[in-house]
Amino acid sequence: MSQERRERQKEKFGIKISGRNWGRVAIYAVLIVAALGVAYYVDHRTQHKHDAFARCLTGRGVKMYGAWWCPHCVEQKEKFGASFEYAPYVECGIKGDLRGVSQICKDEDIKHYPTWQFPPTGERVERVFTLQELGDRTGCALP
Repeated sequence: MSQERRERQKEKFGIKISGRNWGRVAIYAVLIVAALGVAYYVDHRTQHKHDAFARCLTGRGVKMYGAWWCPHCVEQKEKFGASFEYAPYVECGIKGDLRGVSQICKDEDIKHYPTWQFPPTGERVERVFTLQELGDRTGCALP
């Protein structure tokens, strides 16, 4: 880059110290921080979108029995996103053992995953539900 061009950039973008254009560096830093802030806000907002819904299911006595190795259970969990931590989940699998079943699931005679149990009748349904279907069955409102 020619000396003359450097001088023009210096005048255009601000003062250079030790060969760096600190004005440009500051602009980039602000843009990066703003982008991270927006990404965090969007991610945080969508991740917890169904917290109240999941808590409502738990409060109504609904239960989902599943296993850590079950692909359909993973599919069901993904429908809740980060809010699944509040869902009424009972783990039937034993970590590291593909054939092992927890005692609670043996006692409840759970055979397939996921199995949803709905009060007050105790009706059991063995399949993946949409959140809307769960809301319709339980009266829990979706956001």
